[in-house]
Amino acid sequence: MGDLFWNKVAGVLIGGILVIIVIKELGHVLVPSHPAHELDAHNTAYPVDWAALEGDGAGETETVEEGPTDYGLLLANASLSAGERITRRCQSCHTFDEGGASGSGPNLWNMVGKDIAARAGFSYSNALQGIDGGWSYEALDAFLESPRNFANGTAMSFAGLRDEEDRMDLIAYLRSLSNNPMDLPAALESMPANDMEEAMDDGEEMMDMPVEEETEADQGGH
Repeated sequence: MGDLFWNKVAGVLIGGILVIIVIKELGHVLVPSHPAHELDAHNTAYPVDWAALEGDGAGETETVEEGPTDYGLLLANASLSAGERITRRCQSCHTFDEGGASGSGPNLWNMVGKDIAARAGFSYSNALQGIDGGWSYEALDAFLESPRNFANGTAMSFAGLRDEEDRMDLIAYLRSLSNNPMDLPAALESMPANDMEEAMDDGEEMMDMPVEEETEADQGGH
């Protein structure tokens, strides 16, 4: 290969470099660039929330306060058939028929509204025995969402139900397992104004109660 060949190679390389330089400069002309401090709504290619970036509270999110859970409305719209299907996850530990024997968990017939840890003949954990009150709709909701948060130290191995609709379906089905089911609460939207305010105050007090760590739950408890 003589000098002519290498001259051609050098020419191709130089030509390619020149083409790249021309394209780069042409791009700068067609799409001018700006230093960061000069960027504004007129010279950025993508939409930017400039008010959020320039405001004193950039990046902050507004906290939305939640009112009390409307158990009257939620339970009135719950599905008993869906709740019954959910109990299949619990049948290795619990029975649901009237007079049924307890397993590693207590029999759950007629337990809604009854005292916590009160099923005769079943040995409850100290965690549940130490909780006063009964299985109200609020208590069941909290326990089903996270047994260990509700009763730290419970023997219940079930992690819980994250989905509120699943919990309401299950609670509605458990309520039906009785010859005299506990009354459903009134829907909050149908309450008089004074009763509504009291319900919201009660909900805020419950939110202020300390919550112990962990996950979610079934019902009836161990």
